[in-house]
Amino acid sequence: MSNVTWLGAQDHFPNPLICQDPDPSVPGLIAVSERIYPGQLAKAYQLGIFPWYSDNQPVLWWSPNPRMVLKPKNFKCHQSLKKAIKQFIQDQNKSIVIDDNFGAVLRSCAMTKRKDQDGTWITHEIMDSYTQLYEQGYAHSISVVEHGSLIGGLYCVSFGGMVFGESMFSHHSDASKIALAALCAWCNQHQVELIDCQQETAHLRSLGAAPIAREQFLVYLQKALKQSNIDIPWNFNKAILQHWL
Repeated sequence: MSNVTWLGAQDHFPNPLICQDPDPSVPGLIAVSERIYPGQLAKAYQLGIFPWYSDNQPVLWWSPNPRMVLKPKNFKCHQSLKKAIKQFIQDQNKSIVIDDNFGAVLRSCAMTKRKDQDGTWITHEIMDSYTQLYEQGYAHSISVVEHGSLIGGLYCVSFGGMVFGESMFSHHSDASKIALAALCAWCNQHQVELIDCQQETAHLRSLGAAPIAREQFLVYLQKALKQSNIDIPWNFNKAILQHWL
């Protein structure tokens, strides 16, 4: 990583549109820092950069090529999920709650064991930094609740007309998919055309996500950041799921 920039507290990120893959042996790695400094995370997202690292590593800042994205209009709501959504809407003991359980959703995502993944990238530092974004109004949680208990959900980041999906978890079958279906329905209602999924997985592909070139993503991001969607309230409930029925 000899050519990768080490960032101090006051340093600016390299622009991945200009400085693409400073070290070709580590494609997508844009910069490194000792920690996540105050205000750094918000600046990173607005350049299409995100942190992904483990507890025993410095903070690694990425802008991969290609970039996995989900167009909300292309969300694959399969018949089995439509059936689960219909039952969910009809069940008075089940609800969707926005932004009331951010910390609980974050911790649940961190504790969820995932296939082919040893440990979690959601470190204590990550939790603190995203909680600060939440307190500033730039991060959101979608909780799927049954009898008052959290059974699934996701958290995301939003600037302007851009939504960045971060992580999902599910304690009951289809709970995380229901959270994502609700997010996609909200995006469709408010002309949010793209949800960033960062990196490709088979699970995301099965839900309609697809890779696009990094440059295409970054050009779209700058356009989306200028949109006025930042003022749209995040206050929907499970009725929004009717969009898929």
